[in-house]
Parts: sequence; structure tokens; C-alpha cells
Amino acid sequence: MARNAFPAEELHYQRRGVTPNPCGASGALQFVSRPIYSKPFQRTGPDYPVEVSLPRAATDFHADLELAIALADAADAQSMPRFDAADLEVSLKADQSHVTDADLATERAIRDILHAERPDDGILGEEYGTEGAARRQWIIDPIDGTANFLRGVPLWGTLIALAVDSVPQVGVVSMPALGRRWWASAGGGSWTATSGDPRRLSVSKVDSLDDASVSFQSIAQWTDAGKLPELLTLADRVWRDRAYGDIFSYMLLAEGRLEMVAEFDVKEYDIAAAVPIVREAGGRMTAFDGTQTLSARSALATNGILHDPFLSLFRDVPHS
Repeated sequence: MARNAFPAEELHYQRRGVTPNPCGASGALQFVSRPIYSKPFQRTGPDYPVEVSLPRAATDFHADLELAIALADAADAQSMPRFDAADLEVSLKADQSHVTDADLATERAIRDILHAERPDDGILGEEYGTEGAARRQWIIDPIDGTANFLRGVPLWGTLIALAVDSVPQVGVVSMPALGRRWWASAGGGSWTATSGDPRRLSVSKVDSLDDASVSFQSIAQWTDAGKLPELLTLADRVWRDRAYGDIFSYMLLAEGRLEMVAEFDVKEYDIAAAVPIVREAGGRMTAFDGTQTLSARSALATNGILHDPFLSLFRDVPHS
């Protein structure tokens, strides 16, 4: 960048970090400075449930989850000072999507820490592409919801996932403008914190499409994918349809507030972090056709109970 848009103290994220503490008495987002680089990472904030007895399978990714949470701390330190900033730098990428100086700085901050802490792991990020070809790959979306970010709408977040053999095993979603964070690792459950102690997540028990509340993200996505008939059928079948949009919809699903989220034209970094969070909350996440892949450019997430009924509903839609 030609111009340094960040305060000097915040640029030195290698030495100093900012931990979002969503558990303050007022419920407002608080920031507490702490060193990021310590070996091993020592967490002092309330947002990771260290008191939970983890099953054996979860311990394989415990250190990776600790690192992912530290990466989210570093990301928040970069993104929040630029949110709703009058001098935010915005440009268009080759695909005509927006990118801001905060997107770039946030991904650089995450990559720098990964280079130091996991030098043998691969990285896939939205802004700087792929490096390395390891079985373990960190998948990063520095600011999911850039359009919201640049308009001052607080529904955006940083997405961090660790995939092993292309299967996401660790996921962290941080939405600092809301004071919210969600995290999960394979076998360790899905968690969030707002005020008070961390809370374990569980999807809803709704078992009828007639009672389901869904998020379809955007009409344009379904139209461009040739799935508008499916969307209209969906809206006519379920109790409530809305377009909450981006990563927040998946977090609402994991919290048991929605029964389905579906969207198209998504990349791996758009959805990888949501997979462990939804899965560990008891839900199910596939491509729109039901295949288990991140690369199908579509996503269908449900409370699990209704996954097959939704798949059947979509498959039975006639096309003229």
C-alpha cells in the first residue's frame, strides 16, 4: 500500500495483539491488548472454553484451534480500526468484486503469523491465493461481507479454517463489529460467547419443512445458477424465508435459529470455516446437490434432520 492507513501500534501485530472480549459487563465490544506471539499460545480471555473436557479426537486439533483463535485476534486488530472509516481505500478486483485496504492488511496479518507458527502448512486466502501443497491447509477469508464492510453495515466477519485432506477440521468465525465469535474443532463441539461464559451450540430440532425458517442469501445467486424455480418452490414450502446473507446465516443455523442456508457462487474460503461449526453443532453441510465437497461453488447447510427432505424438495422441482 502506498499509504499507511493503520496506527503504528496496530501495525505491529507481530508483537502486540488485540483480543476482542465480548463478555464485558456492558455487553459492548471491549479490547484488551496482549502479546500475540508466545509459545505455546496462552489464552487469558473468556472466549475459549478451556474448562471443557475434550474427547480424544478433539485433542488432535486443540493447538490448531488455539492458533486459529489467536489469528482471529490479529485479524480483528486490523479490520476494526478500518470499519466505517472515512478514508477506507476501495478498489475493484478482476472479477469486479470489491476489495479494501482492510481486506489486504487482515489477510497479510494472518499469513505472517501462519508463516511463523505453521511454516509447513499450506494457505488458501481470498486476496493472495494459494501457497504450499500440504495436506494441512489454512483457508482464509479476511473479510467475508466486504460489501457490508465498505458501507458501514456490521454484518461482516473474518473466516479461518484448517482443512486436512480437503476436510475442514477447525473453524473460527469472528464478527468483531457485533462483538461475536464462533469456533469449533473436530470432536470438540461448537461454541460461541456473547456475555458470560462460552455457550455450546446445537442446531434446532425442527423436523418439518412446513415449520422451517431458511436463509437463501440472494435472489440473484439462485437466478444466475438457474435455480430460481427451486427458490420459489422453497419459499412456498417453508414457514419463513429470508436473506440474512454471508457467514452470519450459517452461525444462526448453528445456534438453532434457522433450519437451512443455501447459496451459490461460493468459493472454498467463503464456507470452509462454517463447516466444522455447523457439523459440531449437529448440523449437516454439503454442496447443493448433496455431495461432500468445498469446490462445487454451492452450499447447502441444514439442521441435519431436514437435509434429505430439502434435497428431495429441490430435486423434484420441474424445469420448463
